[in-house]
Order: sequence, then C-alpha cells, then structure tokens
Amino acid sequence: MRTEPTARIPLGIIGLLLVLGGYALVVARYVPELIGGWPALAQAPVYLVLGIVWLLPLRRFLIWMETGRWA
Repeated sequence: MRTEPTARIPLGIIGLLLVLGGYALVVARYVPELIGGWPALAQAPVYLVLGIVWLLPLRRFLIWMETGRWA
C-alpha cells in the first residue's frame, strides 16, 4: 500500500482521457466512412468490437497508475 501520494494517478487519468478522446475521434471520423453503407445489423458488431477494444490495455495502465510497474 502507498503511504505517500504520487503524481501518477492524476497524470494517468489525464492521459487516459486524452487517449480515449483521441480514440473516439478516430473511430467517429473514419469508421462511418468505411461501414456507413452497411445494414445496421452488420454495423452493430463492428461498433461493439470497437467499443470493447479500448479496454484491452486498460488493466496494465491501471496497474501502472497504482504501483508504478507495468506488470
């Protein structure tokens, strides 16, 4: 357990918000051009996958915020 506060958590939250915002902008800008003509039932799995993909690196990032280690 930490006894002293670190700057990793506020910096990590700001970084996380910036990266997620950038990811959302990229998805919102480019994906509709690629799949906009598809039927809605074909678009739904694509957006579902893209909505889950950002979670993949989140665990290691949160570990780093808490401990300072990536593993």
